Amino acid sequence: MLFSQKPTWRSLTMLQTISARKPTQRFPSLYCTMPPTHLHTDIQELCSVVCRSFGGLDELEASLDRFSIPLTSSLVTQVIDSCKNEAPTRRLLRFFLWSHKNLDDKLEDADYNHVIRVFAENKDYRAMEILTSDLGKEGRKMETYTFSVVAEALVKMGREEEALGIFKNLDKFNCPQDRDTVTAIVSALCSKGHARRAEGVVSHHNNKISGAETLIYRSLLYGWSEKENVKEARKIIKEMKSLGFTPDLFCYNTFLRCLCERNLKSNPSGLVPEALNVMIEMRSYQISPTSVSYNILLSCLCRTRRVKESLQILDIMRSSGCSPDWVSYHLVARVLYLTGRFGKGKQIVEKMIEDGLVPERKFYYDLIGILCGVERVNYALELFEKMKKSFLGGYGPVYDLLIPKLCRGGEFEKGRELWEEAATMGATLQCSRNVLDPSITEVFKPVRKVKEEVNLVDHTPRTKPRVAKTIRKNYKGKRKKRTK
Repeated sequence: MLFSQKPTWRSLTMLQTISARKPTQRFPSLYCTMPPTHLHTDIQELCSVVCRSFGGLDELEASLDRFSIPLTSSLVTQVIDSCKNEAPTRRLLRFFLWSHKNLDDKLEDADYNHVIRVFAENKDYRAMEILTSDLGKEGRKMETYTFSVVAEALVKMGREEEALGIFKNLDKFNCPQDRDTVTAIVSALCSKGHARRAEGVVSHHNNKISGAETLIYRSLLYGWSEKENVKEARKIIKEMKSLGFTPDLFCYNTFLRCLCERNLKSNPSGLVPEALNVMIEMRSYQISPTSVSYNILLSCLCRTRRVKESLQILDIMRSSGCSPDWVSYHLVARVLYLTGRFGKGKQIVEKMIEDGLVPERKFYYDLIGILCGVERVNYALELFEKMKKSFLGGYGPVYDLLIPKLCRGGEFEKGRELWEEAATMGATLQCSRNVLDPSITEVFKPVRKVKEEVNLVDHTPRTKPRVAKTIRKNYKGKRKKRTK
């Protein structure tokens, strides 16, 4: 058991985010020793030097040394925020280290934490590690949110041992091992499937997680689901129930995904019955399966090309009062097109439109791509007309696909019509106009594969029967002579 004591409260509402919330962005008041206009100009010049795309890091530092602008902690943070999306992260790191040297250790702990998070956000984990190490060496305080970002980044790199090492030595960073940090490390570990490690953290810090049990269980369930370990995931749900925590929709959808992914690989025939049993269990706790729940199952059914069951699930959704969304229709239409059931796929798309659903562009992008891939351009053109009627926009990629496809199939007139239509609609095309020229574009006609008949000359089968027949005749003749 992960939690030895049953909580005294039962009506805890689901926590939406980790307790270690992102700190509010500071807007420091700028020093008033210079007029605002001069200050704004100097900041722009400083940012232009940091963001410069040429010159080495030593040249950057030499350029910074020539600035006479008075440096403050707030100014450093402002320059980092202004340049973080444009300047290379190593130039930002050199600027920050230069600022630290010139300010004589007057940078605040909050500035260090902010810059560490910026480097983690930009995926420069080496710079993040350098400043994290400096943070510990100088005895500065690491904020809880900063720890959660650092732990998540290290786990993503496959260095969960280092993340656990920082957690075990949080006292060196003046950061407490409390409910927030325990939740942060558990969430980071489970995000990459290290649920067993996370359970070890929970068992060692059981007395520090009061109030965060729901978040802990959700993380552990997700961690086991990442490993597709249905047995351990079911254990987590059972333990939640035994301690008075009712699994919510997120928990059941996570478990459902784990179950379906496992069955997809090992027991495809068990996909529908086992998933429907989970949904029955959900309803027993007054949790109605949503379209997301059914789409998890539909996705696995489509990946294993189970057409009949996919259509049945779509009917079950409607009969149970759960309206299919455009993703549901997309999954079913996709498997129908992939298995050659083009008429039925067309009906599914029309049914979606009748229901008043407006899908995203990728719905049409994907299905039109599939139809072109299986050489059903006529169906692709019909689907494109439906897309244009929905006024979704973004038609350029579809024209780029259809025009060359038509021309390589010999339908140059239709290709020219689409080209002119695209020009009228103002769509930007990536394909060249040369595809419309029959003298340039090579036409590929589909050719039916004919099995070549190979006649192997073998005299053995022909000679053997003749030899046997001759032997039988001679044998019969000899017997007649003897009888006479």
